[in-house]
Amino acid sequence: MSLPTQLADKLALPVICSPMFILSNPEMVIEQCKAGLVGSFPALNARPAEKLDEWITQIQRELEKYQAEHPDAKVGPFAVNQICHSSNERLAHDVEVCVKHKVPIVITSLRAPTDVVDAIHSYGGLVFHDVINVRHAKKALSAGVDGLILVSAGAGGHAGALSPFALLTEIRGFYDGTVILAGSLTKGHHILSAEVMGADLAYMGTRFIATREANADQAYKEMVTTSSAADVVYTNLFTGVHGNYLRGSIENAGLDPENLGTSDPSKMQFSDTGSKSKAWKDIWGAGQGVGSITSITTVAETAADLKAEYAAARARFGMPVGKP
Repeated sequence: MSLPTQLADKLALPVICSPMFILSNPEMVIEQCKAGLVGSFPALNARPAEKLDEWITQIQRELEKYQAEHPDAKVGPFAVNQICHSSNERLAHDVEVCVKHKVPIVITSLRAPTDVVDAIHSYGGLVFHDVINVRHAKKALSAGVDGLILVSAGAGGHAGALSPFALLTEIRGFYDGTVILAGSLTKGHHILSAEVMGADLAYMGTRFIATREANADQAYKEMVTTSSAADVVYTNLFTGVHGNYLRGSIENAGLDPENLGTSDPSKMQFSDTGSKSKAWKDIWGAGQGVGSITSITTVAETAADLKAEYAAARARFGMPVGKP
């Protein structure tokens, strides 16, 4: 396994909190980082585009202040997600803002991000890329990314269909660099399981939807706490790419979850008025791990629960509990 030196000794848990469209905001990211996790948000959440500079400035300022006031605390770095898609007219602008602020980590999605990699590497930043299969992984590695995020079956939002056991094993057959594993990880012992399987970091999004800081409707948060894996529907209807969504939100939109039909990738749009924005506002994404989330808490409380569960899991197998 391989953890970049930029992350060594900075994390209280080996966790990247995944960027969630609409839901992730500066308040959430700041609290995630204060808890010793990697907090992240999609650049497109900052609307209009000029807001991105403000968001990053706020995050950097508050984290620097917190670290100065708590010099012994592990404060995680933050990440910004960039959608490398032809319909994302903001990509060049948003990457330029990230370079200006020397954002520690950039998470890229969809197309192999060659241009983004070069820009972020210019100041020593890291680029981690979402993949759902081996073909995508090899394309990303050829573009020079610093790590792979394996978005396995059961992950919230856009997700692949491969078991994490299958995908991780095949990736490790040719790649010994940084691997982040996603797919229904909602508990502290899931984090340890990901490490034991050969991943360096766990990728957790759904676990943070039902937090007070999340920019989600209260009804969305409550639906997460009352849903189970059986309430998660895998479909490509809403954006053209397969993803996992809550059955209740689909029904609330007047649709039949059992008869949704299909769409195609050309439907995917990332402009301010694109279909993806509308879909993610009205149709709520979540992973199959929702069944373990039963209450709405703060990010700090959620992180504390994860740390306790992770420590207990390590102790159960006689592992040191003082560090991830």
